Amino acid sequence: METFIKTNETHLISDLCVKTVDTDKNVSDKNKRSLTRDICGQKLCQKRLLKKHFHTHTKEKRYSCDVCHKNFSHKSNLNVHLRTHTKEKPFSCDVCGKGFPERGSLTRHYRIHTNEKPFSCDVCGKAFSERGNLTKHHRIHTNEKPFSCDVCHTDFSCKNNLNVHLRAQTNEKPFSCDVCGKAFSEKGNLTKHHRIHTNEKPFSCDICHKDFSHKSNLNVHLRAHTNEKPFSCDVCGKGFSERGSLTRHYRIHTNEKPFSCDVCGKEFSERGNLTKHHRIHTNEKPFSCNICHKHFSRKIHLNVHLRAHTNE
Repeated sequence: METFIKTNETHLISDLCVKTVDTDKNVSDKNKRSLTRDICGQKLCQKRLLKKHFHTHTKEKRYSCDVCHKNFSHKSNLNVHLRTHTKEKPFSCDVCGKGFPERGSLTRHYRIHTNEKPFSCDVCGKAFSERGNLTKHHRIHTNEKPFSCDVCHTDFSCKNNLNVHLRAQTNEKPFSCDVCGKAFSEKGNLTKHHRIHTNEKPFSCDICHKDFSHKSNLNVHLRAHTNEKPFSCDVCGKGFSERGSLTRHYRIHTNEKPFSCDVCGKEFSERGNLTKHHRIHTNEKPFSCNICHKHFSRKIHLNVHLRAHTNE
């Protein structure tokens, strides 16, 4: 492709088709002209920035990671990527101290503390702290699903959902806990899991101020105050505050018992009941009285025992 710059004369430069445009007659000659990209009309004041922008059109990725060989179109993106290998986090939050490999991530994180949500949906008005989340949300209204699985051709509205779907097929779990080594297919699940080790509970109830490690747990808890039960059984009509409770309840009607003891084969409708039953075989007694130190296999038995001390 022939390329040129239009000024007083024609010049040839590689991979770039640009022209200079007068920006303002009242400014100095030094800042008088901008460069325009013929493909998309983008205006930039420096040839260096225009060349950098041009890679978005050519898809050229000239910079490669020496560790994993992933390629990047911009050197700055490579530099940020390298921090995933070095674990370098030069940008830290002055509120909670959390570190980040790039400044943009810190800026987005900071909105958690300020509750700033500068991006709002022009359809329903819902506000978001990140532009990307608004873009994903908007697909609810448009029903756009631009990401497709090459294997089964299922379409997804978010690329992250496609990635998770692909990992379910390959059983890939690229995110592992640096404390216990447990692996996860989603980074978000690793973040939630890590709070088990840190005991971090960033979500608080505005009514009773109880803290939770997961936002979903807070949402379920809030229904205890509102008495909201959005999940109902289509057999008997009983309502539940969370979907999991409805799923467990439904097994009463179907008599499904998907959890079985690997020692005696006894079956249970709930995993928790299997866990309690298993202690018969192991003689495990994890609940202890803090007065007489007697041990029990079930918490309910400890509660009954404590009443003997309190004469309740």
